[in-house]
Amino acid sequence: MPTKPNNLNKSEIITFKADQSLLEAMKTIPNRSEFIRSAVMMALESSCPLCGGSGILTPHQREHWNEFKRDHSLNECSDCREFHLVCSNKKAL
Repeated sequence: MPTKPNNLNKSEIITFKADQSLLEAMKTIPNRSEFIRSAVMMALESSCPLCGGSGILTPHQREHWNEFKRDHSLNECSDCREFHLVCSNKKAL
C-alpha cells in the first residue's frame, strides 16, 4: 500500500525586506538563517495569546476579555516590576 509523502520536514523559503541598518547589523552573524528562525520562534512564543501579538482585540475577544477581567486584575510584581494577571475570585483559589 503506497504511503503519502511526509510534508512535516519540508522547508519553505520566506523572504522579507530589510533596511540598510538591519543589513549592516546582521553582517557579522555567522548563520543568519538560524538566527532569524530563532528570533521568529521567540517572538511567537512571547506574543499575546489573546490577540496573537496584533495588539487589537476583535469585538468577540473584547467581550471575553471583559468577562475575564471581572475576576482578574493586572498587577505589577514588586520584585521584577513586570505586569501579570492575578485572579481575585476567592472561589477559584
